[in-house]
Amino acid sequence: MMKMKPMRLDKLLGHMGYGSRNEIRVMVRQGAAKVNGRPVKDSGLRVTPGQDVIEWFDEVVRYREFVYILMHKPAGVISATEDFRERTVIDLLDDGLEAFEPFPVGRLDKDTEGLLLLTNDGKLAHELLSPRKHVPKTYRALVKGDVDDQIANQFRLGVTLDDGYVTMPASLAVLAAAPISEAAGHPVLAEPYARMGAIRGRGTDEKANERCSWIELTIHEGKFHQVKRMFEAVGRHVMYLRRIAMGPLQLDPALAPGQWRELTETELAVLKQYRKDESV
Repeated sequence: MMKMKPMRLDKLLGHMGYGSRNEIRVMVRQGAAKVNGRPVKDSGLRVTPGQDVIEWFDEVVRYREFVYILMHKPAGVISATEDFRERTVIDLLDDGLEAFEPFPVGRLDKDTEGLLLLTNDGKLAHELLSPRKHVPKTYRALVKGDVDDQIANQFRLGVTLDDGYVTMPASLAVLAAAPISEAAGHPVLAEPYARMGAIRGRGTDEKANERCSWIELTIHEGKFHQVKRMFEAVGRHVMYLRRIAMGPLQLDPALAPGQWRELTETELAVLKQYRKDESV
């Protein structure tokens, strides 16, 4: 493990969410903190995480620099750290994690659900988002109409978007298809159809005889509204969209929309190894 650099005691405690700098200074003067078993009254004392033992109200402070959060982003919230009008993904976190100032790695549209990684590890985020890395992102989408081999082949070759940009080759597979009128009772389509209905309502632009397809798509770039625009380019409309993977990370099926958890040690190790492998 890399040795941590010394830092001010109040900065360390603030980073861990124990209060504002001013609140911590007051509590330190009142005897709330110990360093290596000795009470300290100077909040500006420099301590080294991992080397010095810091106690706060007699509980050992286990310092960590970074947090890594796996979220099942729900529809209706935006992928941002703050907004004056809209609810953000940060608003879904506990106050203790907000203190680390995490941010979303990339973004999902307001009406898109699925896997979203949040962290304060800027280096890792940059490497996952770098256009040069071509990190794969896998989505599942409920698309209006049939998606045939011709469309899959267009995606495999690259689709020309509305601004003239030609996408990188993408992998497209159809998981299920049926008339929209039968989707609610379909063994595969029922779940995404229900999610679509909860988000945007049903019947607003659907015809009784229209069909729908549940597809899986893997892309290697992240242009604005890319998945929706790719389908629009081939005459199809995305009714519901969910991201299920980004690089080696998979959406946890145990997380309902709006729920989150921190990455497991195994997931974090795999993610860091993936980063190393992609840098070679």
